[in-house]
Amino acid sequence: MEKLTALSEKITNLIDNKRTLFTQLSDQIWEFAETRFEEFRSAELLSEAMEKEGFEVKKGIAGLETGFIASYGSGHPVIAILGEYDALAGLSQQASSNKFEPILKNGNGHGCGHNLLGVGSLAAAIAVKDYMKEHKLAGTVRYFGCPAEESGYGKTFMARDGFFKDVDAAFSWHPATMNAVMNSTANAVIHAHFKFKGRSAHAGAAPHLGRSALDAVELMNVGVNYMREHTIDEARIHYAVTNTGGLAPNVVQAEAEVTYLIRAPKPYQVKELYDRVVDCARGAALMTQTKVDYEIQGSCHNLIPNLTLEKVMHQYMQEIGAPLATEQDINYAKTIYETLTDEEKRAAALQVGKQGASQLAERPIADFIVPFSEKETFMGGSTDVADVSWNVPTAQCVTSTWAFGTPFHTWQAVAQGKESYAHDAMLLAGKAMACTAISAIENPELLEKAKKELVERLDGETYESLIPKGLTPPKNKQKVYQTI
Repeated sequence: MEKLTALSEKITNLIDNKRTLFTQLSDQIWEFAETRFEEFRSAELLSEAMEKEGFEVKKGIAGLETGFIASYGSGHPVIAILGEYDALAGLSQQASSNKFEPILKNGNGHGCGHNLLGVGSLAAAIAVKDYMKEHKLAGTVRYFGCPAEESGYGKTFMARDGFFKDVDAAFSWHPATMNAVMNSTANAVIHAHFKFKGRSAHAGAAPHLGRSALDAVELMNVGVNYMREHTIDEARIHYAVTNTGGLAPNVVQAEAEVTYLIRAPKPYQVKELYDRVVDCARGAALMTQTKVDYEIQGSCHNLIPNLTLEKVMHQYMQEIGAPLATEQDINYAKTIYETLTDEEKRAAALQVGKQGASQLAERPIADFIVPFSEKETFMGGSTDVADVSWNVPTAQCVTSTWAFGTPFHTWQAVAQGKESYAHDAMLLAGKAMACTAISAIENPELLEKAKKELVERLDGETYESLIPKGLTPPKNKQKVYQTI
C-alpha cells in the first residue's frame, strides 16, 4: 500500500504542477467548440502541446484529418490514453450562466464535456511520460487524439485500420456527475444514410406525373416504427430527416434523405436490424416508384469492460480522493440543479437513492468516490471506445465535472465547462488514469491478467469493424470556424 500511495502522490504532484497549462487548454477548446471532423484548431492546439512536452506527433492517422497520435518512449508495454475534443451542434451557451443563453444562435457547444475529456487524458499521458523519464522506465505511452466521437466514430476508423494492434492497455474517462470507475457495457450501433430519388411535378396540376421521394422517406419511417414491436427490448432505432426535398408544397419532392442510428447489445444483432431497416427502405421505394441509395457512414461495437484494470483504477481514485468544492462552486451548482425539471431530478435520484439525492440536492457537486461494483451495468447509448476495448484491455472512469442531475448534451453541461470544479474533476480523471497506466507498465502480471480476461470475455469472437473497408472519413475542403 505504501508503494501505491507514493505513486498516487507523485502523479498528483506532476499533474498539479502543470494545472495552469491543462486548464488553459481545456478552456480554449471549449471556446473553439468544433463539431465532428472539423476540430482543426482543437487538434492543432493539443498536438502542439504534446510536441512541446517531448512527444512525437503523427497527424492525419486512419484518414482522419483531425486525428493524431502523440508518442513517447519505445518498445513494450504500449499504453494508449484516449482523448476526445469534438463539440455538439446547436448547443452554444454562455459559460457560468444559470439560464439558457446562447453565445451564437444555432452555434456549437461542448455539451458532452469533450473539452475536458481531451485535456484530462492529455494530462494523464504527460504525467506518465514525466514519470517514465524520471524513473527510466521502458515502454511507450501514446495519446490518441480521437475526433468525431459524436456520431463520427473516429476510434472505429483507427481500430479498423489496425492502430491498436500493438497496444497492451488503453484508458479513457468521461465527464459526468459522479466520481466512479465504469464497469459497464454499451450498445453497438450502425449509423446509416438513405437517399431517395423520385420525379418532380406540379403537385396541383399534374401530381400523377410525380414520384415523391419525401413520401418514400415517410413510408420508410412508418415501416421502421411498426418494426419496433418486433425487435429485442434493448434495441434502439432513431432517425432524422436531413433533406425534405424543398420548401414548396406544390412541387412533388424529387429527392429526400434520412439518417438512422440503429443500436443493439451485440454487433451481429445490429447488422440484422440494419438489414431489416434496409428492407423497409426498399419497400418504401417500391411503393412510391422511387429509387433509394444507402450506405453505412459509421459504427461502433459494444463496450467490453475489464475488471482487472478497473479495480486498480478505482483503488487509485480512492487514494487520490474527490476534489473539495468551494462554497462558491456549490452555490452555482445549486442554481444549475434548480433549472432541471422534476422528471430530470427524479431520474437522477434513482441513481443514488432517496437519501443520497436529498444530500446532493443541497450540495450538488459529488465530493465522494462511488464504491466499485463488480456487477456489470448496461448503457443504452454507444461509444467508439468500444472498438478499442475489443482490441485491447480497456478501463474508464467518470468524474463529477457537472452538478448532480445535469443531463448530457444540454446547455447546462456547456455552461459548467469552464468552472473550477470541472477542472478539478478533469485532473482527478487524469491522475487516476496515469496511476493505473504506470502500474500496468511496472507490473507485467497485471497486463497479462487483463489480456486473459479480455480473451475470456470475447469467448472466441474476433474484432471485425462494422464500417465497410472502402469507407473513408469525411474530408473538409474548407475550414469554417465558429467565432465565440
